[in-house]
Amino acid sequence: MDRPLRSHQLPRHSGRVPASKISGRGRSGARRLRRQRQDAGIPRGRRDLGARLRVEGFPSDGLRHRSIALPGSAAPRSRRFAWRCALTRAGGDCVPDTFRVALTRDILDSRGEPAFGSAALSILERAPNLAWEYLPQVVREIDADHAAAYDAIYVNIARVPAAAVARHDCRLRVIARHGVGYDTVDVPAMTRAGVLVTNTPTSMPRPVATVTLTFILALAGKLFLKDKLTRSGRWHERMDNMGLGLTGRTLGVIGAGRIGQEIMRMARTFDLKLLAADPVVNALELAYLGARKVELATLLGESDFVVVCCLLNERTRHLMGAREFAQMKPSAYFINVARGPIVDEPALIEALRARRIAGAALDVFEQEPVDPANPLLAMDNVIVTPHSLCWTDECFHNMASTGLASIVDALNGRKPEFVVNPEVLTHPRVNAWLKS
Repeated sequence: MDRPLRSHQLPRHSGRVPASKISGRGRSGARRLRRQRQDAGIPRGRRDLGARLRVEGFPSDGLRHRSIALPGSAAPRSRRFAWRCALTRAGGDCVPDTFRVALTRDILDSRGEPAFGSAALSILERAPNLAWEYLPQVVREIDADHAAAYDAIYVNIARVPAAAVARHDCRLRVIARHGVGYDTVDVPAMTRAGVLVTNTPTSMPRPVATVTLTFILALAGKLFLKDKLTRSGRWHERMDNMGLGLTGRTLGVIGAGRIGQEIMRMARTFDLKLLAADPVVNALELAYLGARKVELATLLGESDFVVVCCLLNERTRHLMGAREFAQMKPSAYFINVARGPIVDEPALIEALRARRIAGAALDVFEQEPVDPANPLLAMDNVIVTPHSLCWTDECFHNMASTGLASIVDALNGRKPEFVVNPEVLTHPRVNAWLKS
């Protein structure tokens, strides 16, 4: 089987390369290449002995180029769509259509290194005919120039509006989200433009469930309040700040998808009663987890801990407002590990000030980064974290591995495992390159 050239075998400058070197099979490969030239209508002569090999932008534009293959080499069938290699009458150049990938810079740490580590990048490094780079600058949103320059973009925080794919020269095929939520992506616009949107749902359930249990334990034990008492010399006040035992208490989970179900699995360890409110998940599936499916009002009225872990969309925006907080027990705690806008923040602030609920733990806010003057930051009965409590080395590695693998799947003409907009699979533009 012929082997494609690797990047270290490429000429440093455009020039002639012996056909036997390119084909990988000596004289027999050279004869095959000669026949291909003849079929393409290129006159016989000295040019038959070699082929000019050129990759767009190599080596000056900083892209990481991997292996490439000429026509006739034994690339896997599913990858042949990506080569698009043709011998031209003008000069016999072979120009592979490199699959270009960009990663947004908001995934880098303060040292300029990927926060998910370098191991996941090997998924891109090993992929043939793929060139990748970080965007030159941190951007708040992807624009039409980005969509015209890249086949796939791996995004963390940056928004992807409809305008990004509105131009006729849009090259973009895949938007890969680093995480589960996709409220920052205009999914209907991507679908109309024939762009796949992917996410990483399997990487998040355990980390977010762990965060939720961390919040429950900290709230129940009044951890941060007791830390403050100790540091400020108020040891004698400990008898006035008794914690809350968990056995027999009720945990209400709003949104019983992968994350919500993992929260319930872990919560059973503490002998908590489980309630769930979700319009999609059926009662039998929840019963298998030991949970009872109820309406939202029932969940709010019976729960000692209310956890929000549903997606943000138009139906769930401000799902928790003044009326909902009024339905909770005065002794209950509210936890949000999903998205800030699911909660009407002024209503939450008022409920906490009026002691209509006992406290809250928030990893997300309606406005991010949170305003330092936000009243929630000054409340002793509120725990706050900067939308990152679940960020661990394990979590980020798994997210990046899943997200980058979806890009390589697209390169190989395969449907990525987690497609947010499956209806796009019938789009003519997608059908032109998707093989399975």
